[in-house]
Amino acid sequence: MSAMDRRDFLKAAALLGLAAVPLPSFGATAPSLLKHLGKPQPFDYAWLKGQARTLAARPYLPPSETLPERLQQLDWDQYQAIHYRPSHALWAEQKLRLETRFFHRGLLFKTPVRMYELDQGQAQEIAYDPAMFDYGKSGLQNASLPRDLGFAGFQLFYHTDYQRDIAAFLGASYFRAVGADMQYGQSARGLAVDSGLARAEEFPRFTTFWFERPAPESDQVTVYALLDSPSISGAYRFIIQPAARLVMDVDAALYPRKAIERLGIAPLTSMFLYGENENRLNNDWRPEIHDSDGLAIWRGNGEWIWRPLTNPGQLRFNAYTDDSPRGFGLLQRDRNFDHYQDDGAYYERRPSVWVEPRSNWGKGSIQLIEIPTPDETADNIVAFWNPASPPQAGQELLFAYRLHWGAEPPVTSPLAKVVATRTGLGGIIGQKRQYFSWRFVVDFVGGDLAMLGKNSKVEPVITASRGTVEITSVRTLAAVNGMRAMFDLRPDDTATTPINLRLYLRLDGQPLSETWQYQWTPPQVQAPV
Repeated sequence: MSAMDRRDFLKAAALLGLAAVPLPSFGATAPSLLKHLGKPQPFDYAWLKGQARTLAARPYLPPSETLPERLQQLDWDQYQAIHYRPSHALWAEQKLRLETRFFHRGLLFKTPVRMYELDQGQAQEIAYDPAMFDYGKSGLQNASLPRDLGFAGFQLFYHTDYQRDIAAFLGASYFRAVGADMQYGQSARGLAVDSGLARAEEFPRFTTFWFERPAPESDQVTVYALLDSPSISGAYRFIIQPAARLVMDVDAALYPRKAIERLGIAPLTSMFLYGENENRLNNDWRPEIHDSDGLAIWRGNGEWIWRPLTNPGQLRFNAYTDDSPRGFGLLQRDRNFDHYQDDGAYYERRPSVWVEPRSNWGKGSIQLIEIPTPDETADNIVAFWNPASPPQAGQELLFAYRLHWGAEPPVTSPLAKVVATRTGLGGIIGQKRQYFSWRFVVDFVGGDLAMLGKNSKVEPVITASRGTVEITSVRTLAAVNGMRAMFDLRPDDTATTPINLRLYLRLDGQPLSETWQYQWTPPQVQAPV
């Protein structure tokens, strides 16, 4: 994998955070000043799928990334100073419940994206006009910019607050959305191609968007997109419903140009620097720094899995095989401000994202990639569904799923769930350690735990791919109204390859909790301390 290629696009995704900055108000209901190009043309999703199929049958043509010199020289602050004028918002004059505004090209966003308005089955391209933008302190106020410059992406606004956007699409096929907390965090993507392999990752991009004008009083908007890359093209339909938990229904029709080794469906991208489970970086005053703290999986067989995230010393790849998964997501379960102490980033408000398949996805695996990162500015976590059969040229692949953005996923296990994972040196306090071991402490809450009697014999079921599990215990933890399981792992060799761990609580032969899965890498030096 090319670190520079990935970091460029992850920085681009991170820049979506600028969308959360309140914009100056120019009157959201002022008459629209949008201009259109050409004559309206018929459009529907079937036509778009045909366009994607036709595109895939042709050789890939890379986009032009040429920018006027003034735009190439913008720094971060100058680019952030460019704001779209709300008076030019799409549908502002109709006084609808949703509006669309556009991002200017510049900085990392060099590739033009075409925008169309769709009304009653007729599509017409939206023309770029410098008058759409307030250039503020960017230094571009008097710049002579070409009339065919195009756009970099777009934002969606809801009538409850026209100062803060509820979704944004910007950079390759990256997009973000917010729930009730109105706080951006992790990103989703249209598609991932060859993520986590030794060669450079491919970043498909949305080349064109179509915005269907919502009906009066409607609380949802439909956005279509054409995706393209050297390996694949695709047609997308997003039905976006703002709410306390924002919902996106996604339909994707994919057409590979060639065989693809690792295709990622419904990819999620997040950041995990450190948490209570693995504080490799102890020079920051904040207790935890992450957009998400775990991967949750609801398997096709009904099992619930919680995999805490880590910031590994080297790239780490895991695949969780499944058949017809019921859902998965990168969640921010820890929503306690005191655990972060960051009154600028507000990590406790970062939305979780849950992927709910709306069709039978068959056999494959949910794959998790964890990339080392020294700071919080680069997203280093990727999760997606990978079909068991690698895509081949000429195929049509259809996927339907629903994305839920908010504090909590729409479904939760009826069993107790993991709320904290902590690790540290093993052994018995006060006794000299004869060998190296590592302790794991896992807290569970919910489910039937509150119903347990004093004589209930709860047992922790623990397995390890290698090493010896010892000093196991489980006890009531009144502070969280739950239970705490503890155990030490004693490596049986000096290898530093990862060890896979698995734990759940059981009573009378029945599971009481979801399954905690963890991957721990022993240190190079395993001497007693």
